[in-house]
Amino acid sequence: MPDLLGTIESLTDCYTAGSLKPSQVVAAHIDQINNRDSRLGAFQNVFFDKAMEQASAADKMLSAGYRLGPLHGIPFALKDIYDCERHICTRGSMALKDRVSPVTGTVVHRLLAAGGILLGRTKTVEHAFGAWGTNQKMGSPCNPWIADNHHIAGGSSSGSAVATAAGMAVCAIGSDTGGSVRLPASFCGVTGLKITEGRLPCDGIMPLSQTLDTPGPITQTVADSVILFDVMAGRDGTVIDADRQNGAGIYSALHDRVAGLRLGSISDKERAHCSNAVLAGYDNALSALREMGALTSPFSSPFGYRDLADDNGAITSIEAYANHGHLYEQADLPMDEDVRKRVMQGKTYPAYAYLEMLKERRRKGQKFISAMQGFDALLTPTTTCTAPPLSEVDQSISPAHFTRPFNYLGLCGLSVPIGLADDGLPLGLQIVARPLDEAMAVRVGSCLERTLPKIGRP
Repeated sequence: MPDLLGTIESLTDCYTAGSLKPSQVVAAHIDQINNRDSRLGAFQNVFFDKAMEQASAADKMLSAGYRLGPLHGIPFALKDIYDCERHICTRGSMALKDRVSPVTGTVVHRLLAAGGILLGRTKTVEHAFGAWGTNQKMGSPCNPWIADNHHIAGGSSSGSAVATAAGMAVCAIGSDTGGSVRLPASFCGVTGLKITEGRLPCDGIMPLSQTLDTPGPITQTVADSVILFDVMAGRDGTVIDADRQNGAGIYSALHDRVAGLRLGSISDKERAHCSNAVLAGYDNALSALREMGALTSPFSSPFGYRDLADDNGAITSIEAYANHGHLYEQADLPMDEDVRKRVMQGKTYPAYAYLEMLKERRRKGQKFISAMQGFDALLTPTTTCTAPPLSEVDQSISPAHFTRPFNYLGLCGLSVPIGLADDGLPLGLQIVARPLDEAMAVRVGSCLERTLPKIGRP
């Protein structure tokens, strides 16, 4: 019997071969949610009856030869900041627990039009402003790799990563302003693709920072990330199928080798921010790439990553206050106090300082791209540590040391799992590429995925 909890690729191939039906796959994922989510807490709400109706319709369409593309009949989960008309979208806030979406955004429309089956909405940090994945009022999802203690899942797309890692959804949609796709993907042992800003539409998605926000896929494999990216970009399913079959476009990167690529590693100064477990996994991944013929050498960033992360945080805070400050100004509303501090910080900056930040961002981005000359991509750990217990989280700091800089600089990136630490928690590698060069990140990530031992499911 084929794996009912498989990947987009494996399931769509089974549908084509007639060895599985969408109704079987959707039912299996609903069973997973019923059995596991009471402990893991990934979902804000679920749409089981509607999902089974859609699965039955997909059964009939596929059996009659009407296939919309690789996402047809695939159950997915949606971060609770994406509007879908007449559905409740809380944005992770208890104050908005009854908010009904007035419209369906473009990305969601494309996913549904491609035949994707929405299982439910996944939990998020309130207003997507937090990297640990915690939510004081609506609940913090549990990392599925630790059964007897509540370890964080990473944020802000916490529920999306947990649902994907735990087999409760084939894939999920998140968003990334400072690492909110890559961080939970790394902490939960799945794949997260951070798209170049502006490549995907953001209408119908709650804004945190209009300057830095990017929608993005969280998946089980690199290939699935590419498929979901293509669907979110609005490409026709038959074109995606043809490219997959012929290894054309970005799909050629899934099969390209890394021999001869010049890859930049982190400096000793940046290594000092990482735990020993993270460094061991990182060095093992670098060694694997060198064995495949890649050339690695330290990259000297013209700016410290901590300073760039702080620059990202300042812009995010200012724009978060502009978008949501009216809620946090009301002391009687049930807002997350950790998020309130971050949002209210944005109120302290004068307008001229904000405009200067945007100007400085452009200057630093150009200088950083110039410094990358001679490198095809940069490699960093995705996180500086494995997922800590919830009780040990320090909300005054962020685990986004290596992710926020690249939102700030406007680059794209991919986080892929590279093994398990001695504590049984996943490790992730971040591959950073130039703007619009997602194919390079995919190329390196796919090679590692084929080479390193699989970590399996939690």
